[in-house]
Amino acid sequence: MNIFRILGDVSHLLAIIILLLKIVKSKSCAGISGKSQILFALVFTTRYLDLFTNFISVYNTVMKVIFLICAYVTVYMIYVKFRKTFDSENDSFRLEFLLVPVTGLSFLENHSFTPLEILWTFSIYLESVAILPQLFMISKTGEAETITTHYLFFLGLYRALYIANWVWRYHTENFYDQIAVVSGVVQTIFYCDFFYLYVTKGR
Repeated sequence: MNIFRILGDVSHLLAIIILLLKIVKSKSCAGISGKSQILFALVFTTRYLDLFTNFISVYNTVMKVIFLICAYVTVYMIYVKFRKTFDSENDSFRLEFLLVPVTGLSFLENHSFTPLEILWTFSIYLESVAILPQLFMISKTGEAETITTHYLFFLGLYRALYIANWVWRYHTENFYDQIAVVSGVVQTIFYCDFFYLYVTKGR
């Protein structure tokens, strides 16, 4: 495991912790897309099913469990504990526009046609577009709280570091996963769109 992978994981975890702290401290989910958080919970659930079948390392297992717990706690905070502060009117992105094509693509383009592999591929494709409801919400309201932008920044940094990780692995291990790389690049492009929105809406 190289430094880019570790830093990517840390950035990803920081993003989630920042979001959870924002919700807990303010007792509000204002500005946060519940739909994006549902998609991320679905991403982690379908990707980490190998927790029951494949042990890689203690680090790998612990990180997977932490991401799963944090994802579901976030969804719980938004839709149960602080649901009165959730802006459902502006969180209006239609998830079927993402789930239907992602599901179809995961059946058509995968490494092997097995249940776990299809679900892993589904999680990779879905992660690349899971942030769209959040970006749509920011675009619609024209507002992004500082904490929310920090959350998005660290998510974007996580993707950038994972691209660096893939470049490193290609040069050192001759490893290349086309599905993961292409999906990661697409996701990074969406985060570039966020930075554009942040600059223009923040004026």
